[in-house]
Amino acid sequence: MTQDALIADIHAYSEWREQIAKSILQFQRWLMGQELHDAQMALRIDQLLGRLRDDKLNIAFVAEFSRGKSELINAIFFAGYGQRILPSSAGRTTMCPTELMYDPARPVAIQLLPIETRGTNTNTAEYKRYPDEWRTIPLDLASPESMMSAFQRVGETKRVPLDVAKRFGLFNEEDEDNLLTVHADGTTDIPCWRHAIINFPHPLLEQGVVILDTPGLNAIGAEPELTLSLLPSAHAVVFILGADTGVTKSDLDIWKEYLSGGAHHTGRIVVLNKIDGLWDSLKSDSEIEGEINKQVKDSAALLGLKTQQVFPISAQKGLVAKINDDAPLLAKSRLQALERAIADGLIPSKQDIVRDTTQGEIESMVLDVRHILHARRSGIDEQLGELGELKGKNRETILQMLDKIAAEKARFEKGLAQFQALRSVFSQQTNVLFGHLGKDSLKKEIRKVREAMQSSMLSSGLANAMNQLFRSINERVTRAGEQVTEIQAMMGGMYQKFSQEHGLAKVTPPPFSTLKYHKEIHRLEKVYRAHFSGLGTMLTTHKATLTQKFFETIANNVVYVFDIANRDVENWLKAIMAPMETQVREHQLQLRRRLENVKRIHQATDTLEARIGELNEVESSIQQQLAELDRQSREIYQTISQDASERVGRAA
Repeated sequence: MTQDALIADIHAYSEWREQIAKSILQFQRWLMGQELHDAQMALRIDQLLGRLRDDKLNIAFVAEFSRGKSELINAIFFAGYGQRILPSSAGRTTMCPTELMYDPARPVAIQLLPIETRGTNTNTAEYKRYPDEWRTIPLDLASPESMMSAFQRVGETKRVPLDVAKRFGLFNEEDEDNLLTVHADGTTDIPCWRHAIINFPHPLLEQGVVILDTPGLNAIGAEPELTLSLLPSAHAVVFILGADTGVTKSDLDIWKEYLSGGAHHTGRIVVLNKIDGLWDSLKSDSEIEGEINKQVKDSAALLGLKTQQVFPISAQKGLVAKINDDAPLLAKSRLQALERAIADGLIPSKQDIVRDTTQGEIESMVLDVRHILHARRSGIDEQLGELGELKGKNRETILQMLDKIAAEKARFEKGLAQFQALRSVFSQQTNVLFGHLGKDSLKKEIRKVREAMQSSMLSSGLANAMNQLFRSINERVTRAGEQVTEIQAMMGGMYQKFSQEHGLAKVTPPPFSTLKYHKEIHRLEKVYRAHFSGLGTMLTTHKATLTQKFFETIANNVVYVFDIANRDVENWLKAIMAPMETQVREHQLQLRRRLENVKRIHQATDTLEARIGELNEVESSIQQQLAELDRQSREIYQTISQDASERVGRAA
């Protein structure tokens, strides 16, 4: 059987990414060979290669229990093992959010975060930094039975008193369904684990695919990190319904609250699973097809989608068909149509992101190298012009030329004093910018809101504190944007001044926008308002617990946005100063060479014609470097501009 469409596309995407990395490494080797590679360039290339290496394709699977979610993951990703990898049986098998990934630096194992950590204010993202807080279960890849046993640990539950479940935010006394789960002794069942990470050397996971297996509605609502971080960051979300049930109330609640609407509607795929339950030997094929189409149409209408966005499949039959190499059954399961839809929604959008960021960085580096080469060529042309003027001239004329170059050198050195003063002002302006984005003061504000939340059960007081926090955050980002504009104007003026006074190349400082940080803060604020709009005046114990955890997740996301902003600003500041420093260094070098040339002619240590010949050879070499730079950059751009699907044939 040919390779599955989704798997083929992910392989192609991985190869495309690797080919870009190879072309960048080749470009770096050429720069080093041409003495065009400095520490700043090395850092930029290392960061770019690091982003390509760490690039992930995140696919989230969301469903209420008993929709066949784990079976679908098995069918799409793990059929090649000839058996189920994830536990799949009637009832609830996924009790906590589970990430399947592969990191060669970590042991092949399942890491389980105890549910007791929900009693703290620390979120899962923070706990990921401390492996000793997790229970580690090694995976024996040589023993399928041992692996199955280890995977089943993810679904473990325990009985606890109701007050413990309430404290963890896992029991709501106002929910009638929750009341039905209470045992005669006043206890209830909760998951043993808060989060699971399965580090598993599957070929696709090795290529950067991360699969997020989520529990049902109750767990999604109880773990705000899912709604604020994990689901929004997924490049594709597969929402699974049951063909035997259609869209239930809980399905609709998940869809409306967490998955539909807004900018995040992109990349959502709806699956109508278990269509084999509609296969009836007493009905004709057309009757069965009519029933499936009706379920698709009804489901699409309830979710506000087109029928083409709902994919009827049988994950179980698809898995069996793949394991048994049964092509007719695989076609009947309709699994391949779903794989194609996931691939079409996942790969192009992710590829566009990688393409834009990579090409932008390469273009910036190529432009900087081009400026260096043009500066060198201008310096050679100036030297040739000066030496040409010395032909047939007497020693007095040569002395005058020496005086002229020496005066120019002195004038430039005076300009260097201004440049050093600029660096001092630049450093001060940079400190102001990082002050607006300072995380210490941000954390102080977050701490104030936390204290206000803990001291009051009134939602109005909490809402006021949160509103003030978001106003302050947005004001910080706005002031940072204003400071960026001021720095950009200052550097633009200095570039203009050096261009006019010393003939340096005209360079426009690279632009920088804080819009994306405003947008992410706005997204968090929108989610916060949606959450708090449903709270009453007084917070019940359950609502207070969830609200506190919700706040901690929002706070962590805000800090993360500021982390990214600080990193981006730091890179931008380096990029805005680097061309000036490079041009100053090159101009100093050219002035020294010009002075040495004329001195050597004056001292008769070199003949004029010999030196002109040498310079002509250097100029020819620079022309060749510029041509090779064009060729190298074209090769990288051609690789970047390819579609991943062009690199390998798609499965039939």
